[in-house]
Amino acid sequence: MSISRSLILILTLFCFLSIHFNDATAESVAVGDDAPAGVTTLGDAALSEGAAVGDAAPSEEAVAGNDEVTASSAIVDSETGVITILFFGDSITAGYGLDIEQAFPALIQEKADSLDYRVDAVNAGVSGETSAGGLRRVDWILQRPFDIFVLELGGNDGLRGVDPDHTRENLQQIIDKVSSERPAAQIVLTGMEAPPNMGDSYISSFRQIYHNLAETNDVIFMPFILEDVAGEPELNQPDGIHPTAEGH
Repeated sequence: MSISRSLILILTLFCFLSIHFNDATAESVAVGDDAPAGVTTLGDAALSEGAAVGDAAPSEEAVAGNDEVTASSAIVDSETGVITILFFGDSITAGYGLDIEQAFPALIQEKADSLDYRVDAVNAGVSGETSAGGLRRVDWILQRPFDIFVLELGGNDGLRGVDPDHTRENLQQIIDKVSSERPAAQIVLTGMEAPPNMGDSYISSFRQIYHNLAETNDVIFMPFILEDVAGEPELNQPDGIHPTAEGH
C-alpha cells in the first residue's frame, strides 16, 4: 500500500464524519495495529465499511453502527463547503526526486476530486526539513486557513541522530501552535522510524516520540507513514529513502 492510499483511508472516513456529524466531540484516533494504549483505533473492520480507496463514502448506518469510531465536529468551511488539508512535512511530503503532481498530497487531491469531495490539498513540504526547521517555519504557515493539518516531520532528525527528546519537544510545540491558532482544525500526526544503523535503543526511543505525542494530544495518528513502502526496492528511489511515484 502506498502513502496516499493509507492516508486516503484516514481522510475519507474523517471527512465523511466531519460533514455528517456536526455536534459530536473530536477524539484522538489512530490507524494501524500499533496504536498506543488509550488511543482509539480505526481497525480493518472500521475501514472496510465503505471507506476503502476507490469506494464511495460509508453509509451513515455503517458509521453510526461502528463503536470504534467517534464522530468529529464539523470542520467544513461554512462559506465554500471546501475542506482544506495542509500537509506540513519534509521531503516525503514534498515528493523529493519527483514532480509535485506525483507526491502523495497531489494524489490525495486527485482521489478526492474523483469522489466529488470538495477538498483543497496544500503541499507545504520542504525537502531536508527537520523538526526544528518546521518549528521555525510553522508560524508563517499558520497565516493561511486550513481545516486539517497533517504533520509529517522527524525523519531527518532520525537520519542525523538528533536527541529524541529534542524532536518530541519540537513536534509538541508545533502541535501546540496549531491548536492555539486554529483550535477548530484537526491534526493528523504521521510517525516515522529511525534507520537500522542507529541501534536498537535509539530506534525504540525515536519510535516512542510519536506514540507519546499521540497519547497526550487530540490527534489522528498514523504510526508509520512509510508502512508497506519502506524497504521495498520497487517503491523506493535508488537512495533507499525516498519513495518512487508508485510508493506515493
